[in-house]
Amino acid sequence: MNAQTERLEVQGPVGRIEVLRDAPAIGVEPRGTAVIAHPHPLFGGTMDNKVVQTLARAFVQCGWQAVRFNFRGVGATQGVHDEGRGETDDFLAVVAECAPAGALALAGFSFGSFVMSRALGYLWPARQIEKLAFIGAAASRFELARVSSDLHGRTLVVHGEHDDTVPLAAVMDWARPQVLPVTVVPGGGHFFHGQLPLLRSLVQRHLTAVV
Repeated sequence: MNAQTERLEVQGPVGRIEVLRDAPAIGVEPRGTAVIAHPHPLFGGTMDNKVVQTLARAFVQCGWQAVRFNFRGVGATQGVHDEGRGETDDFLAVVAECAPAGALALAGFSFGSFVMSRALGYLWPARQIEKLAFIGAAASRFELARVSSDLHGRTLVVHGEHDDTVPLAAVMDWARPQVLPVTVVPGGGHFFHGQLPLLRSLVQRHLTAVV
């Protein structure tokens, strides 16, 4: 958290959702809002995960406000784990409350990428999605939704070469039929230990690219 971080509460389908919103520097009008989803709640995933924080930092440094939140049953968020179904509803509730209009970006790490892909199906094409980021996408553990070809140029997929939680091959199997490019971090693991600055740089490069 930093001086520009706000702690919020959003009313979700089963009660309170705990939210953190990071804003750009004072006086900077945000380019839009990025909603970021955290890894699996049953394995210690929270909105304070280091990869999630890295994503939020990358968005903020590129002029976006970044919204991250705890899924149901995590921290002060009410409810119990629902294997992605209820978590998708949580994601959509946060979007509706924190990003009801304007430019929207979606990002997710691991389980969060699965939930984000499900939420994307409800949001697109009714909402204009400016940027997507799948980090450590949990393709071997969940059925990730396909990304519309119209969004491929706005989509970043980053995966560690040596990810032993979600094998790179599973992500390639998901991406191949879509002809969706995957950025591979050499030697990288699931949590990108020692490579978070590189991950932040890759995300920032994607955010500043002209589509």
